[in-house]
Amino acid sequence: MAPPKPTGTGLGHTFTTSMSAFHVWLYRLTGGKIGGRMFNAPVALLTTTGHKSGQQRTTPLLYLEEGKSVVLVGSYAGADKPPAWATNLTKTPAARIQIGGRVMQVNSTIASAQRKAELWPRLVALYPDYQVYQDRTARDIPVFLLTPV
Repeated sequence: MAPPKPTGTGLGHTFTTSMSAFHVWLYRLTGGKIGGRMFNAPVALLTTTGHKSGQQRTTPLLYLEEGKSVVLVGSYAGADKPPAWATNLTKTPAARIQIGGRVMQVNSTIASAQRKAELWPRLVALYPDYQVYQDRTARDIPVFLLTPV
């Protein structure tokens, strides 16, 4: 049986939000020495501008480095809607990313279908559940390329 899809409300959402905030705090405190890896994959902190609130929102995310770019997957565990950070990036592509102790300003673009197809095998090798999530939803899960400015 598949795990439930995120809903954005309820006790589970509150717990996840609290754990995410704690993860961000520890990551920043230690320069990524604690919280810099999860599921045997590297973790970055992405800070976007909330598309409704205009406030800065930080999310820990698995990432892949591709040349000078950082690649993120907007999977939201296979939910039929994108994660808030992906919507924020779509509305405001300028963001900030922290990898370990390094903080960079970035601009975001969504990978073309061809570019996604090229990156997808490496992303699934990094975190196999990405394919599970894509199979779970009719939504085409976007792949974001973040390039330093």
